[in-house]
Amino acid sequence: MRNFYYDDPNLAFLLKECLAPEFFQWAEHELIEYGELCANAIDERARHTDREGQPILVKYDKMGNDISFVWRNEGYMKTVKQTYDRGIVGYVHKEIPALGQKGNYIYSFAQGYLLSQTEPGFYCPVTLTMATAYLIDHYADEDLKNKFLPHVLSTGEVELYEGATFLTERQGGSDVGANETLAVKEGDHYKLTGEKYFASNAGACGVAMVLARIDDQKPGTKGLSLFLLPWKKEDGSNNNLSIRRLKDKLGVKAVPSAEVLLNGSKAYLVGEASKGFSYMAEALNLSRLCNAIASVGIMQRAYLEAKSYAYERGAFKQKLKDFPMIRESLVNMKVKQEVEMSAVFSSIALFDKVASGKSFSEEDQALNRLLIALVKKESAEQAVHFSHEAIELHGGNGYIEDFVTPRLLRDAQVLTVWEGTENILGLEVLRLIHKYNVHKLFFKEMLNDLNHLPNHLADDAERVAEAIDSAEQRIDQICKMDESRQTYHCKRMTKWLTDIYECTIALKDAVRGGERKVVIAKLFIENTLQNDRYALNDLALTHYERIVEDVHEFSELQNN
Repeated sequence: MRNFYYDDPNLAFLLKECLAPEFFQWAEHELIEYGELCANAIDERARHTDREGQPILVKYDKMGNDISFVWRNEGYMKTVKQTYDRGIVGYVHKEIPALGQKGNYIYSFAQGYLLSQTEPGFYCPVTLTMATAYLIDHYADEDLKNKFLPHVLSTGEVELYEGATFLTERQGGSDVGANETLAVKEGDHYKLTGEKYFASNAGACGVAMVLARIDDQKPGTKGLSLFLLPWKKEDGSNNNLSIRRLKDKLGVKAVPSAEVLLNGSKAYLVGEASKGFSYMAEALNLSRLCNAIASVGIMQRAYLEAKSYAYERGAFKQKLKDFPMIRESLVNMKVKQEVEMSAVFSSIALFDKVASGKSFSEEDQALNRLLIALVKKESAEQAVHFSHEAIELHGGNGYIEDFVTPRLLRDAQVLTVWEGTENILGLEVLRLIHKYNVHKLFFKEMLNDLNHLPNHLADDAERVAEAIDSAEQRIDQICKMDESRQTYHCKRMTKWLTDIYECTIALKDAVRGGERKVVIAKLFIENTLQNDRYALNDLALTHYERIVEDVHEFSELQNN
């Protein structure tokens, strides 16, 4: 029986670095159970949901009343219970009974990583519920917290309220400042009127966090306030809202994404009225990290499927794995996936610090936003690339829905769009450079890490340091250009920063990961910073056994 936790010793390698020993021991037991569940029962349900069991909008009841109910299949609902009850959202904010302490985002994202290898469509509602919990916990008043937060954090003791964040409107899209939904005060609450055009988890959520305008004379994002919108009234009836239709999406079929009409829907103001967009921007950083976790999960599943097929499939009187080109593909996938995953988990550690509200500086805040933008962009693109690679290695079978590979590609494609496209993330990096001079801060941090590496990694560290010097000179040059040319180059700058970050992460892993991680770092740096794109080398073939076949030996070394 497959187990996604056992299939990836690199996850344990990262968790041991991030979690205290007692927490890791408890978490590993939980993740072993969940890894088996994801690789088997949840995987079967995910296939059914994608093919035959997609959400269905039940618009009216038998008396013709608009109920806008979204049906979800029984297997999907079982996955919902088995996942939330394990604390994927709840234990970020409340105590884990077995440990007597609150959990953290690292453990939650480890669960999300396993889940995303089988059902990234469901990890979207989990992400939205995490964002909802974050906003209520950080900014809602005590009455709202007491009433709604226990349900959003439920691990089975009370009714679960899944969350949602309703931002996008038809006329705006990424331009949230163009939103038109209005909020009119009525006693202790507000009535919301407007349309949310891409509302994921609609009909499945218990509460939604919604941006709307109290004063329609105040334009742009500064005029937006944040509201908590219960999906139903206290008597269980419809909260004056309706679903026009569910979106017919390319992938992530499990999550109901809808066009929602608010017709005087009852909602409650969260935090200060002038800071709604600022609050939602914080939650967006969390969602972007979730997006990156989903991406590295798909990368891992694509690699596992490619490797498994290469070891089983015969051609021309030998296994696919014996062909040098296949070996190179598997090595490059494994190297990139491990480094990408480590980069994502490294950025989570800083996010956890900032999100906890404990002693963080403005520099921490700027670096947090930068690293999240870098890993979100790169991991999403790589999820699509890995899915493509897995399909190509399968040949014609990879294009057939009997295999998981078509679903991986369809599900991966949305990750480049959700929570900010490549263009939006490039503009975010440019803003951070102008506001915080963040590239200088980033390069200082990277050079500090490189300077603390042992002597046997000195040559590789020098290559990365040279890349830093080159990137810094070019970014300084770009910052002197006119605005149009700066935006033209912003994606290039983002890529340079990402390459440097991931090369540095690879070298840091090599310090504590033994010879296998040293080889991975050298291969990654060669692939990323190659001086001669036409250079001939056979590093992938030379180190194939160590990287691809010795992965469980690597795990045993970490346990000793």
